[in-house]
Amino acid sequence: MNKTIPIFIGYDPRERAATNVLIDSLYQNTTAPLSITPLVTPQLEKQGLYWREKDPKQSTAFSFTRFLVPHLVNYEGWAIFMDCDMLCRGDIRQLWDLRDEKYAVMCVQHDHKPQESVKFQGEVQSPYPKKNWSSLMLLNCTKCNLLTPNYINKATGLELHRFHWLKGDHEIGNLPEVWNHLVSVQDSSKGNNALMLHWTLGGPWFLDQRTMGGVLAAEWYASRDDAFKLWD
Repeated sequence: MNKTIPIFIGYDPRERAATNVLIDSLYQNTTAPLSITPLVTPQLEKQGLYWREKDPKQSTAFSFTRFLVPHLVNYEGWAIFMDCDMLCRGDIRQLWDLRDEKYAVMCVQHDHKPQESVKFQGEVQSPYPKKNWSSLMLLNCTKCNLLTPNYINKATGLELHRFHWLKGDHEIGNLPEVWNHLVSVQDSSKGNNALMLHWTLGGPWFLDQRTMGGVLAAEWYASRDDAFKLWD
């Protein structure tokens, strides 16, 4: 029997549509059973796991809650985290099978240097090293025991997103770029074979970004319509 793959999705109430379409795309393409948990900030607050004030540079509700994943699985085994502004085209089991015990974290190591100062909904676009690395992570949770709720609620955003809680960059493994294609940031031709599309600048679920990504926006709409179509 296949072991269930634990997946945690960063949740922002402004992106409910994106979250639901992502979840459906994961289920539609997988060959393994999945356990999917959206990280809803008010729920984490009520559990006493998250209490930090909103950072002026924080663009989503899950900017920092993502780092609670190792604690939520009791620092045992592996888990996947991903932003909600994604669409899965491939079998997430193929990503899961890339786990390598010598690493604490595995991610696509983008060299993303934003040219814009704002992104979706007027949110500030903050440039920093390792940008977007934490948007999709394979977490070896037994090696992430420094990510306690107390640390996460006190650390700076840069300390968290630049992986200062690791012993060094040698603990970060690189994943194939197809697992985190940055829509309208990277060369559009690279999106043809991407297994995970990521609308990091904002996606077609926002009224003012309905065509973000061109044909990829159309693909997102098709996935949405398929997920919510009515049956006789």
